[in-house]
Amino acid sequence: MQIVSRQPNDASRRERIGKLSVLPVFFALEDKRAIVAGGSEAACWKAELLAAAGAQVHLYAQPDALSDGFAQIADRIFHHPREWTSSDLEDAAIAIADAETPAEAQAFYDAARLAGVPVNVIDKPEFCQFQFGSIVNRSPLVIGISTAGAAPILAQAVRRRIETLLPASLAGWAQLAQSMRAAVLDTLPAASSRRSFWERFVDRAFSGAPAEQVDTTLLADADRLVFEGTGTGRVTLVGAGPGDAELLTLKAVRALQAADVILFDDLVSPEVLELARREAKRLLVGKRGGRTSCRQEDINDMMVQFAKAGRRVVRLKSGDPMVFGRAGEEIARLQAENIPVDVVPGITSALAMASALGVSLTHRDCAKSVRFVTGHSRKGGLPEDLDWRAVADPSATTIFYMGGRTAGEIARRLIAHGMSGSTPVAVVSAVTRPQERRSRGTLQELEALVLAHGLDEPVLVGVGATFGGAAMATLHDGLLAASA
Repeated sequence: MQIVSRQPNDASRRERIGKLSVLPVFFALEDKRAIVAGGSEAACWKAELLAAAGAQVHLYAQPDALSDGFAQIADRIFHHPREWTSSDLEDAAIAIADAETPAEAQAFYDAARLAGVPVNVIDKPEFCQFQFGSIVNRSPLVIGISTAGAAPILAQAVRRRIETLLPASLAGWAQLAQSMRAAVLDTLPAASSRRSFWERFVDRAFSGAPAEQVDTTLLADADRLVFEGTGTGRVTLVGAGPGDAELLTLKAVRALQAADVILFDDLVSPEVLELARREAKRLLVGKRGGRTSCRQEDINDMMVQFAKAGRRVVRLKSGDPMVFGRAGEEIARLQAENIPVDVVPGITSALAMASALGVSLTHRDCAKSVRFVTGHSRKGGLPEDLDWRAVADPSATTIFYMGGRTAGEIARRLIAHGMSGSTPVAVVSAVTRPQERRSRGTLQELEALVLAHGLDEPVLVGVGATFGGAAMATLHDGLLAASA
């Protein structure tokens, strides 16, 4: 006799979904009978929530026990001015109570269970068959967050984070999608075309534009897709900021989470990349002084290739794309290929440096202007056509980007064109990152200061009166590398 084992192998035995403390479900309550017992503010909030979900809310509480909030929802609920009874729970879809004592909670819980009604006694988890999570409401898009009662404050904090990521206009877009589904299905029978349409729809939804301003053009897009296939993608140049992922803009995060392909610079931090969509293809196209680099022409070709294949491409650049980022060349190439392109700004490193030092770059007593200067030209040294007499202006604050390898020459040129060797300077490497280092000194000490930092991390050099005296008081003693 042959015995065939039906035991799963190791690969299939692994859980596809990790253990859940609760099962997240969404309860349809439109025109269903909902019971609320108690007149507290907490009971009022639950009654209002049930009414918002379309339930017929029956409130059982003595009139003198009602909190002030019930006056605002009086026209949306049925108030029975008495205590609840077991018969009130018959045919109910859901039952909520705010009980003062364990005995009252037990009685309500038992009555609801006997009537076969899902029950929740507020703030008494031992008498709850379900919990209310924190809610993000963009109805018909609704997000519920639960910690299974373990940490309600944490759930509320998560809700606030999600609220900031979702445009308020998303509710209108979700309603529009609901109304368009049948028409899109009729217009685009091919699944690939429908997917392309809905991806464009989502891109517009996350742009923050009101749905009513574009609904008349969306079906025209669907008609075009019948003839164009999946169509051309688009490219978004995104500023990744100086490194700290929490300094990203909300728009940058949305772009990363919608991307199919991400072409990222060498200086983009892993923490920023962690915010991208998991399925996105990620390609390092870094360019870094003194190291093997990806040619700009190759980067341009990749953007065009992926976009023409219908992909949503993010060109992720450290700092701000429009500051020493060659964004102009990339935009020109994409426009020449008729590929849609937009730009999401980022925090440029000079501003992060100012924040790290607690220094105003335009301190009214120290500077009348700010100048950003590259310390690294295409040929690797300082730009040959810099107006050093203008750069040596003592009434300006000057920040040199990528100035690590040319710091000595920067100091010599500035001094040669009239700037005092005692002019204050600051050096910051790896700004906003865990390995950030800061130092200060004078212009004549600049080369030694930079060498003390090393050349493995990107270096910013600040020159000007702004970096001297009391303005630098926020630097921690342990981080100072100035000469005694």
